[in-house]
This record gives sequence, structure tokens and C-alpha cells, in this order.
Amino acid sequence: MPIRTNRGRAAVYRKLWGWPMRSPKHLAMTAVIAAVLITGLGIVIPKLAGKNGLPASASTTSGRPGSATTYLGRPPQPGVTSAPTSLPTRLPSPTQQPSSAPAAPEALDTAIAWAEAWVFHPAGTTTERWIDRLRPHTTEEYLLGKLTTVEPANVPANAVTGRAEVKNSSVGAVEVEVPTDNGTLHITVIKTDKGWRVSEHKRVG
Repeated sequence: MPIRTNRGRAAVYRKLWGWPMRSPKHLAMTAVIAAVLITGLGIVIPKLAGKNGLPASASTTSGRPGSATTYLGRPPQPGVTSAPTSLPTRLPSPTQQPSSAPAAPEALDTAIAWAEAWVFHPAGTTTERWIDRLRPHTTEEYLLGKLTTVEPANVPANAVTGRAEVKNSSVGAVEVEVPTDNGTLHITVIKTDKGWRVSEHKRVG
């Protein structure tokens, strides 16, 4: 078995390095081989870098306009924003109810006049005459509806004993309570094209 010495290795290295210099042909072959190696490395290295998830053309910073951004993991999909859609800070207000307003004096006058006509029923008063007294202060719908079934002799009160008291009011309607000698009348008065008219009533005591 041959003995390997440093002198033997040096001789081999001198032969390898000296081979291209022996002739122009050897030098040209050496240059071609070097060019092929460099070209191969230039193709293989970018492919290996791409397999590791880092594009070779990507920049490591994205703070400047036009620079590429390095994505670690799944890149963002086209048309999908990273920030959530902001919600409106103010919710739509609900439908506003008609605002309240002071009761119109005409509405109170109508309620009192209607109550006085309602309690006035001397003996022998017919339904027709009783309704005729209510007619100027009552809507036609209410007059020809529930009131036509009332027998005047069965009306429990005979006189108004106090002033009208407003319970609720708006621009187009007023709720009024009128005391009588037998309970209280809760009367609803509405504004019509003919003026204020009673559209409903009930005894509350």
C-alpha cells in the first residue's frame, strides 16, 4: 500500500492547477467548464430558494413605494382586505312618534260641549234628538256607529260637574277627562277638516 505524504498531495495539486497552463487548448477548455458551472449554479440556487418559501426577487423590506413584500406563509388573496369592515358608529334612529304639543283650546271646548250634550237627556228624549245634539261635536263615523245603539234614558249621568282635564295631547289629537255627577268621561278629540271632533269616549269611573 503506497504511503501518502504531504509532498505527494502537493504534487497532485500542482498537476491540476498547472494543467490549464500547459497549452492554449487546455486554458480554453478550463474556461468553458467554469462558465458551465457558474451558469448551472445560477439556475439551481434560485430554484432551491423558491422551494423554501422565499422568492428570490422579493425584498426583505416593504416600507418604500414599489418595493416587493416578503410573505411568510399564505399570501393575501386578491380582493380580500386584511382589516375588518368597520361598523357604523351610529345606529339608525327609530321612527319618531308625533311630538306632543299643548292642547288646543278648541279641542277642550269641543270635549266640554260634547259631554254636556251627552248628559242632557230629559224624560222622553228620543235617540234621534239626543244624537242631533251630539252631531256638531262628533265625527260622522262615531256618530253613525256606536252612538246609534245608546238609549238616552240609560245614560247614567245628568250633569257635568267640573272642568276638562287634559291627559294626553299632540298636534292632531287630545285626550280629555270630564267629571260628571256619575263617573268620569274619557273623551278623545281629533282634528278634522271640519274642526275638532270627538272620535271616541268611555266611562272610567
